[in-house]
Amino acid sequence: MKSKFYAVFFLALAIWPKAFAADAPTLTPAHTFTIGDKDFLLDGQPFQIRCGEIHFARVPREYWRQRLQMCKAMGLNTVCAYLFWNFHEWTPGQFDWSGQADAAEFCRIAQEEGLWVILRPGPYACAEWEGGGLPWWLLKNPDIKLRSTDPAFMQPATTWLKEVGRVLGPEQITHGGPILMVQAENEYGSFGKDANYMGAIRQTLLDAGFNVPLFACNPNSDLRNGFRDDLFQVVNFGKNPQAGFRALRAVQPTGPLMCGEFYPGWFDTWGVEHHLGNTTQYLTDLEYMLKQGASFSIYMVHGGTTFGFWPGADHPFKPDTNSYDYDAPISEAGWVTDKFTQTRALISKYLQTGETLPEPPPANPVMAIAPFILTESAPLFDNLPTSIVETVPQNMEAYNQGRGCIMYRTVLLPGAETTLKAAAVRDFAWVFLDGKPIGVMDNRNHTTTVTIPARTAPATLDVLVEALGHVNYGQEMYNRKGLIGPVTIADTAAAPELSAMVAEAANGGHPGPSLRTQQPPWQVFPIGLETPELAALQWKPATAAAAGPAFWHGTFTVDKPADTFLDLRQWGHGVVWVNGNCLARFWDIGPTQTAYLPGVWLHSGKNEVIVFDLVGPRTPVLAGLEKPILNELHPELDFSKKAN
Repeated sequence: MKSKFYAVFFLALAIWPKAFAADAPTLTPAHTFTIGDKDFLLDGQPFQIRCGEIHFARVPREYWRQRLQMCKAMGLNTVCAYLFWNFHEWTPGQFDWSGQADAAEFCRIAQEEGLWVILRPGPYACAEWEGGGLPWWLLKNPDIKLRSTDPAFMQPATTWLKEVGRVLGPEQITHGGPILMVQAENEYGSFGKDANYMGAIRQTLLDAGFNVPLFACNPNSDLRNGFRDDLFQVVNFGKNPQAGFRALRAVQPTGPLMCGEFYPGWFDTWGVEHHLGNTTQYLTDLEYMLKQGASFSIYMVHGGTTFGFWPGADHPFKPDTNSYDYDAPISEAGWVTDKFTQTRALISKYLQTGETLPEPPPANPVMAIAPFILTESAPLFDNLPTSIVETVPQNMEAYNQGRGCIMYRTVLLPGAETTLKAAAVRDFAWVFLDGKPIGVMDNRNHTTTVTIPARTAPATLDVLVEALGHVNYGQEMYNRKGLIGPVTIADTAAAPELSAMVAEAANGGHPGPSLRTQQPPWQVFPIGLETPELAALQWKPATAAAAGPAFWHGTFTVDKPADTFLDLRQWGHGVVWVNGNCLARFWDIGPTQTAYLPGVWLHSGKNEVIVFDLVGPRTPVLAGLEKPILNELHPELDFSKKAN
């Protein structure tokens, strides 16, 4: 393949296209970036990209500069950044680039700190993020084909990428900014083989105004899937760069070698031991690339925290923790680690003539918070929202809801012992009869039946379902939440008695038939756990006897705010908010037992905490620690095992 297929040359006197920003000044770019037959070329000179992945959505905005300074001090000259589509367009047509979502400001700070940027705008990202970055509302269409040329997907994806071009086009190197390259899609070869789809994404990026080199990345084994020679190719691997680059050369005989994702560690999922990378192997492979002049991006150089409801789930269903520490060189809280120090020392041996590394910036201060009791509670069943009446209840997305919980309620007629059965539950369902727990359904092990006791009088059946992150990888991304049908209630001693049917085809989504039954209709309660719902809670003094799904409220006082790690070991399974910020999910099974709480989210004086616990705490107490607990497993506490 000749270099003309992917080399892009930019003149120093290039004029900025007006389409990028109407109020942007016309300036002469100070630098050029091209792809040559052997090297990346910055201002015409060979340039080895020493890059690290850092996601601004996973770092408090107030800490962006400190984290970027850490990257520079470790020896990097570039940072790689995903854009998570759903982080910026949670509601269709409403884009958010403000505050924590100000991607352009992140790029400008990187440039001020002497770092270039590689942009990865999707539309798909993966990254252990909710739905891989794809908005939940795409799944409202039962026939959509994700990551394809299906107009139902490509039309909103095109709108998204054009919006990205409007906001970040001015930050390209061709316009004086730091963005060197832009990635089309992400590891598409692990999902599909349609080169036309990759071509459509490439053309959409060009139409959006991106005129820097465009590239694609894939693992070794997937480089040929969806391959196009008009996209520069890079390869992803965690070890053995020799094998990775051989695979890359098989599809791209010339051009610079680059590892698009080089893994120093790995992500964590609930119930599984905290992952640690092989530091010796990591350093050996990194030195190989440094010696060979190969470019790389360390994924992650700083993982940070997937705050709130943003963690996704692996395939097959394994929900991701909020801590995204990743055993990265820069810790979750932005600290220097041994891996950082060793990486810095290694890179220092391969600096360009005259290049020096700055000292790492000071770490943010940390503090402990003395244990405090949450003194008020609000039982969920006493604080339900307005219900929707249905003959046949649907999945969560059908009710215009993308996260949180949803409860299905119906009245069962008197009868013998009965079995409640669903085709699937996504992701956990607590089943109650007249307010008393009778069983749990669990997406992890495909537990989809619960025995319902005999009834001598009408009884209220409640099925409370929690969504724990849309799957972010593989074909299971068609991962609609809630009860998935058919859902039946069948007497064990009589003919089957259909109570409801929520039908969904195996390919992820076709609604099935509605059948009229003698059972009363269902009430459906969407419980989004959003700010207005929290504000409407009716608090009561908490008692030691409080149990079951409930909200808890309390306060603590801080003299001088600093970072801390909220100790959640006394709690069961749920979500915690501090001063209105949705901090994290928690689960006593581990491995994560703390939640990183940035000092910039605290106030001098009184601070407010709300905890939503679906199973109830052992003691309603919280505290702040100076260090995180990332690897403490308690499988014996798993609510699913205890309930069933």
